[in-house]
Amino acid sequence: MVEIKKVEKKSKLSLSIYSIDGKEQKTIELPKDVFAATENKSLLAQAVRVYLVNQRQGNVKVKTRSEVTGSTRKIYRQKGTGKARHGAIKAPIFVGGGIAHGPKQKDYNLKFNKKEKKLALYGALSIKLKEKKIFGLDEKALTMNPKTKTVANFLKVLKLVGKNNLMILKKISGKNNLVLAMRNISNISFVDVNSLNPYLILKSSSLIFVENALEVFNDKPKNDNK
Repeated sequence: MVEIKKVEKKSKLSLSIYSIDGKEQKTIELPKDVFAATENKSLLAQAVRVYLVNQRQGNVKVKTRSEVTGSTRKIYRQKGTGKARHGAIKAPIFVGGGIAHGPKQKDYNLKFNKKEKKLALYGALSIKLKEKKIFGLDEKALTMNPKTKTVANFLKVLKLVGKNNLMILKKISGKNNLVLAMRNISNISFVDVNSLNPYLILKSSSLIFVENALEVFNDKPKNDNK
């Protein structure tokens, strides 16, 4: 007797797209390798650490006695004054002189290779989707009238008021009406999709993707080793 094997249908990942009024317009399919990636907690922790350390500016700098502007003449004769022996006024012992063993410029940047960076990003996005904390916004909102009240109402309908929300756009422009409408709302920030990173994702309570920003994940290069 021939056994008939049932073919299991692979479940598709979908995301609801809402209008700026908070009404569900449609659902779109999401790429599985991006939004259903393996969650590597160690890699995510490393990605967050690298991001935070790289925000540090090591530009503090003081001048040594060789860099201070001033005369190099001996301030008074060596003997016969009853005072301690001194040379140039630029010595660290004098006010306005050089600093001994002071801080110097330093590069604190840590490296994080592209493949690991991508895996960490996809892992963070997968966590948020699993928690149902990702929402889609119709790109028609980009041409809306720049009214803060409209965006505030959108957050209210989706029950996102009082939460730390992150709006992800394909491109940020100062003339973007949606950006103008969000500026006066304290609990929502915005970022270019190409600047998205695991730290911003994990820090945010909810992610709101403008629909056309998701195109970046569909156009990703095939070769991960480059």
